[in-house]
Parts: sequence; structure tokens; C-alpha cells
Amino acid sequence: MIGKVLSNFIAPDSSDPRLNIKSRYQMLVDGKSVEAASGRTIDRVSPGHAGAVVGTWPEASADDVRLAIAAARRAFDTGPWPRMSGAERSRLMFKVADLILQHQEELAIAESLEVGKPIAQARGEIGFCADLWSYAAGQARALEGQSHNNIGDDRLGLVLREPVGAVGIITPWNFPFIIASERVPWAIGAGCTVVLKPSEFTSGTSIRMAELAREAGIPDGVFNVVTGYGDPAGQVLAEDPGVDMVAFTGSVRVGTKLGEIAARSVKRVGLELGGKGPQIVFADADLEAAADGIAYGVYHNAGQCCISGSRLLVQEGIRDALMERLLDISRKVTFGDPLNERTRIGAMISEVHVTKVHSYVEAGIASGAELMLGGERVGKDAGLYYAPTVFAGVKPDMSIAREEIFGPVLSSMTFKTADEAVALANATEFGLSASVWSTNLENAMQSIRRIRAGRCWVNSVIDGTPELPIGGYKKSGLGRELGRYGFDEYSQFKGIHVTFGRPAPWFG
Repeated sequence: MIGKVLSNFIAPDSSDPRLNIKSRYQMLVDGKSVEAASGRTIDRVSPGHAGAVVGTWPEASADDVRLAIAAARRAFDTGPWPRMSGAERSRLMFKVADLILQHQEELAIAESLEVGKPIAQARGEIGFCADLWSYAAGQARALEGQSHNNIGDDRLGLVLREPVGAVGIITPWNFPFIIASERVPWAIGAGCTVVLKPSEFTSGTSIRMAELAREAGIPDGVFNVVTGYGDPAGQVLAEDPGVDMVAFTGSVRVGTKLGEIAARSVKRVGLELGGKGPQIVFADADLEAAADGIAYGVYHNAGQCCISGSRLLVQEGIRDALMERLLDISRKVTFGDPLNERTRIGAMISEVHVTKVHSYVEAGIASGAELMLGGERVGKDAGLYYAPTVFAGVKPDMSIAREEIFGPVLSSMTFKTADEAVALANATEFGLSASVWSTNLENAMQSIRRIRAGRCWVNSVIDGTPELPIGGYKKSGLGRELGRYGFDEYSQFKGIHVTFGRPAPWFG
């Protein structure tokens, strides 16, 4: 990989005072800030600033995790949280949302440094997370069961909504604050207690979220955070009988493993896994808007996004015009220093991951795809940066068309008809997201309805609101997050049959 510099690359500023934060975090267990029993820690080097340690957190052992599980178990079995009214839980959760906004800049800087994402993007994400908490808080007091009063004059049916119990939540490194905010408030809003295990790469902001929840008055043991590696920390959450449910966001490989472990004890599992999102552009699309959206869809978070629009399916006849616009954007879009306000694309998460992304690019070239732009490491001595990369002439059987690359790499193909576009969109083991670009709403909606993906857009991409559910088809996962549907993930439903008067005798 060549460490060259491009004109649209913003070199990291090693003198930025924000690099001197070097935050030292502790886990939060049963309302107390604690170290790992071993005293071992994990240092996080900023992926966007070579050599800069920006955070340190404990390396939890299996026993450390079990202590957190025990705290969540006690808080659920004997604590006040599951027995509070929805209104009481709601008031405390609104306070968390307010505190997130009060600490927006602090959290954004930490998120930018740990993940390598642009500071402007991180700032927007923290604001969105406050909205997620607010929505969940509002809905927490509106959760309800059902009554059935038409099953006979002497009978009444009730359906009670109850919390599922103690929940283990495992989150990835790409959007640590967002994904925790898509899970935790829905779980605790339903009356559950939580043990959150964030990625070992990006744990700081998750710890701060739990600390803010404690400050807001969330009772001890309701929201615990343990930090460390997936093995053993994440695995214990799937194995321990004290955990009633495990919710995981990440790779298919790890999700499958956790699902298998949880199945041994018939533990409920929620999984949001990989994706290979298609972006379908019809000939009647607004090409300027489509080109801008496609670029955003594949380059957002340096392509390290499970709902990335990494497959471009463009209708024959407009291919050249669209690619001209897209390549122009790709040559000009600023990438580099995450702390620079002008940066649109930040750093990659790790050296190993950069190497993996580049191996896909090499495989694409070797299989005969046309590399139109990029395909190289940039500013190697400064940080982990990869140039915006565009492939044309991609065939459906190529690895760059089938497998999740998780980098700023676009694989483009052409189609003739809507049927062909839908078939290409569905020709993957994933089904997490999809986007259609067309000024013909009927055509767009008919295509979307046939695409097997849980999160879809018409004339936009990577857009979201707390009201709408997200989740996967096929190998992209199980269950749904957000909206009213997200609360069902963390709820049990109990049917109660009430008989009035003396029932007809069975004997005599």
C-alpha cells in the first residue's frame, strides 16, 4: 500500500490540544466506578493521529463481567426499576437525554478520537442520540398491554406486557454511542436492566453514557458497563444464566457464535449483523441528487457502516453521466484529520482493518473489475486513511459485489429493467438496507417492496428517525430496534384468562 498524499487529503494536526485529553475511564458496576480486578487496562491509540493515546479503560475478566451480571440481576429481581411506573422511568430517561446534550461537545470529541470519525459527524450523532433517548423516554410511559372483553360474559382476557429481565448488550466500534442509544433506552424503558459491553476499541463514550444515566438518577445496577475483549467479556454475557437476553450488533461470524451459545440455554437473542446495501438508480432519477447520495452512502464513516450503500446498480443509458458526477465528488471530497471541521471522511479503525479493505480492492482488480479511482492508502505515517475508491464493470459473482468490505469502496454494476435491478439487489446473503433513486414514486415503491431488506430509502440513504424500525432480513439479523417495535424486543407478553362467577363443573 502506498502512503501517498492527495489534494483532497487533510493531514492530521498533531499539535491539536484536544489530542492531550488521554481520558482514563473506569467501568460502571452497580452504580460504582470500578477497575478490572486484575488491574489490566487497554490503551486506545487514535486511528486518525498516529501514536496518540486518547483513552484508557479496564480489561475485564470473565469474573468482572459476572459481577456486573449479578448487579443487573439484583436490580431486576429486587430493585425498584421494574416496579416503577412508566411515568417514573420516563422522567429519569428524559434527564439522560438532557445531560447528553449538555455534554455534546465532550462526547463528540471522544467519539471522534476513539473511532476516527469527523468531528462534525460525531457532533451530529451525539445530538441524534439525545433524540433517541427522548423518544424512548416518551414511549416508556405509553407502553401497554391489551384487554379482551368479547370472549364471553363471564370471561375476561388480559395481555400483560412485562420486561424480559436482565439484558446483555454488545455493541461494535463504528457507532458506539448511536448503537448503544438504539438499544439501552428501549431496554430500560421496557423495565429491563442492562450490562453493556462496548468494543475494546471504542469504550469511552459508552462509559460516559452510563455515568450520565447515574447522574440522572437511574438506580444502581440498572445500567452497567464492562469493558474488554469479546472473549471472555462478550462470551460470558451469552453464557451466563443470569442474563435473560443478549443483543448483539456486529459481524455475522460473531453473531452466529453468540446465537449458538445463547441457544443452549434457550436465551432470547437480538442480532443486527452485516450488510451489502444496494443503491438502485433508475434512468429517471435526479442524477445530481443521486450522485451526492451515493457518495454519502458509501463514504459515510469511511464506509465502516453496516447500512453502507456499497453496491451501485445503475440503469443502462445513464451510467456514464452518473459515474462522471460521482467520480468528480469522489476526487474532491475532503478526507483525513478527524478533528478538522472540513473533513467529510475520517480514519479507519485499525491497521488490521485497513489491510483487510485493501485486500478486497486487490481481489477486485484481480477478478477483472475496473478501478476507476482510489484503491490506495494515503498519509500512512499520519494515521489510518484510505482513499475513496470506485469500481466499475463489477460482476455479481465477484467478492467485492457479494461480501461486506466495510470501507470506502463502491462496486458498480448496470441493469436494464426494474426486475433485473431487484434480482441483483436480492442476490446477496444480506438484507439490512437498500436505497432506490427515481422520480417515479410508483416505480420506486414497487421496487422497494420486492427488495428483502429491513431498512429502505427512496431518494435518500443512511437517513433515520427514532419512530421507524430497523433490522435485517436473511443473514443481516433477527429482531427490530427503534419505534414501538423496539420495546417488543425487550418485553414478555403474559396472557391471563379471568373467569367470573362459578365455572361449569368438570366432574359431577
